[in-house]
Amino acid sequence: MANDLRFQVVGEAFKKKPLDVKAPSERPCEYFGKHVFNREKMYKYLPKDVYDKMVDVIDNGARLDRQVADAVAAGMMAWAKENGVTHYTHWFQPLTEGTAEKHDSFIEHDGKGGMIEEFSGKLLVQQEPDASSFPSGGIRSTFEARGYSAWDPTSPVFIIDDTLIIPTVFISYSGESLDYKAPLLRALKAVNVAATEVCHYFDPAVKKVTSNLGWEQEYFLVDEGLYAARPDLLLTGRTLMGHDSAKNQQMDDHYFGSIPERVAAFMRDLEIQALMLGIPCKTRHNEVAPNQFEVAPIFEDTNLAVDHNMLLMSLMKRVARKHGFRALLHEKPFAGINGSGKHNNWSLSTDTGVLLHAPGKTAEQNLRFATFIVETLMGVYKHNGLLKASIMSATNDKEDLFSMDGKQGMKLDIPEIPELLIDNTDRNRTSPFAFTGNRFEFRAVGSEANCASAMITLNSAVAEALASFKKRVDEKISDYSKKSEYSEGSGHSPVYHAIIDVLREDIKTCKPIRFDGNGYSDEWKAEAARRGLDTETSCPIIFERYLDKESIQMFESLGVMTKKELEARNEVKWETYTKKIQIEARVLGDLSMNHIIPVATSYQSQLLRNVERMSGVFSKEKANQLNARNLKLIEEIAERTATIETLVEELVEARKVANKIADEHQKAIAYHDTIAPMFDKIRYQIDKLELIVDDSLWPLPKYRELLFIR
Repeated sequence: MANDLRFQVVGEAFKKKPLDVKAPSERPCEYFGKHVFNREKMYKYLPKDVYDKMVDVIDNGARLDRQVADAVAAGMMAWAKENGVTHYTHWFQPLTEGTAEKHDSFIEHDGKGGMIEEFSGKLLVQQEPDASSFPSGGIRSTFEARGYSAWDPTSPVFIIDDTLIIPTVFISYSGESLDYKAPLLRALKAVNVAATEVCHYFDPAVKKVTSNLGWEQEYFLVDEGLYAARPDLLLTGRTLMGHDSAKNQQMDDHYFGSIPERVAAFMRDLEIQALMLGIPCKTRHNEVAPNQFEVAPIFEDTNLAVDHNMLLMSLMKRVARKHGFRALLHEKPFAGINGSGKHNNWSLSTDTGVLLHAPGKTAEQNLRFATFIVETLMGVYKHNGLLKASIMSATNDKEDLFSMDGKQGMKLDIPEIPELLIDNTDRNRTSPFAFTGNRFEFRAVGSEANCASAMITLNSAVAEALASFKKRVDEKISDYSKKSEYSEGSGHSPVYHAIIDVLREDIKTCKPIRFDGNGYSDEWKAEAARRGLDTETSCPIIFERYLDKESIQMFESLGVMTKKELEARNEVKWETYTKKIQIEARVLGDLSMNHIIPVATSYQSQLLRNVERMSGVFSKEKANQLNARNLKLIEEIAERTATIETLVEELVEARKVANKIADEHQKAIAYHDTIAPMFDKIRYQIDKLELIVDDSLWPLPKYRELLFIR
């Protein structure tokens, strides 16, 4: 009997037409930020003195007093009411990798039996969501469930539907951060302070250094009907089984190809809504794998860019459903083809220009450029294992070691500085941390990850490296100033010589992470180990890098996170890893026993009946000849289904053993070492059955259907 559901959803997917998307009558630049309480809106709805104070808060970190907050809340309320808003929420980023929000209406009792709408500075600045069900890593007990969200004025408030969305940090009752934004803001402050002090060697007028981020969001689109017919996609975000399609990405014809009509309609809709929310989407295109695509914005301040990426991922899922798709953000939803990442293009800029811009026209510009390049490499070198930990997860449990990009030297016109292996173009696609002209591209970040995790670590590592650089340069300046041959008027200044000396030391020190070969090769893995780099591949063990003495010292000295907060976050990471693998194991076992084996044995029964009937019609010799193929298939199905049953039983028993482990770290290691490796063994047997069993019986949409529906 044919699998009606599968063929029905495939047929419906083929019939779907693009949804008509009506674009606004204005040009994109005219409706950009329409739903955002940006500076233009602040200038219109706030008194002039309040506007000036808010600009000072946003640009210079000035303290926000309650009177200003009340005035801002009144202006926001007026703008929100004009746009039909009835509710507000504090929008934060808990340690769940997603976002959270609790909506409250503006209504309050008027004391006369009626209702009024109010929104005070107190409600704007702080909210008290119940924190009992958010991961905390043991940082607070259930009876201390209270958590507080506090407004982040540097990230603009915006509107979605009938709700005013207020970006906030999320902290525990005792003050520890329970989110990604709070430590990110601290890391950005640390790199600002350290980088500004170093900039003063070259330009005393520099007032501020900003960390910038431009992410490239990759994703897959799958027809919603096919998605619903795949329990593994529905429950885990990836396919736990499925044989390769005869054609996947080997022809390289999808990359930068013509965008399918249904997808183009989705992209237009997504861009329009994103632009209205102030997300500066710039690029859209087909990616390498079939049904894989990318959207990328213009660079922004890192804090705002992180918020915008979290918002876009949520928006993407919502808009995809409107167009009959499901957006897949899992790093590896399909085996045998490219997975999805989220390249984090990171740079530093001052109020006077970009620090990582290619070498300039003067020796001073070149020396400044070399300083920030080398000290970034120093941060990456010292904390290469920690940076790897910052992007690891159960869904991104495969990452290459750090290597620098480039195959030719860069001439800096500074005779005292040795040639650096830094190419000013993006030539080496195998580098997880590449220099690409005026920025570093952190390519290892996963598609569904919160960019903040990587940005907290990278900015902290660079801040620490710059602070160390400043300390050592100042010590050498003092020494050189005492020597007459380095006095002013005798050539280069003591500052110049001190900087050159420290850079020489650091270029030699960070040499192990500079590699101009294939970062995916076994050669590099062996070479990385020889160079003393972190070569650990186990996700739960890599998380331990957060608790290394050097990591704790860095985060605490910069005021980014305390040891207690780091320990709590690791508990959450280990527990999350275990739960994700546990869910995948349960789904795989269920599909194997309740979908695949019944279908395979049903087909086996058909073959057996065919053999019996052939034997009744033909002579024994002729029947044996004609039944040879069927008998071979019957035997193969029996062997593969028996193997699957045995492996599933072993998987269940292994889970029972692991679940008894009380320590979350050890439990995560057990799931990584003993349970996750069983998945591929079970999948191998199922994928072989997919090639044998009658196509009309197979219960799950196949890769050729999932990946090539338009």
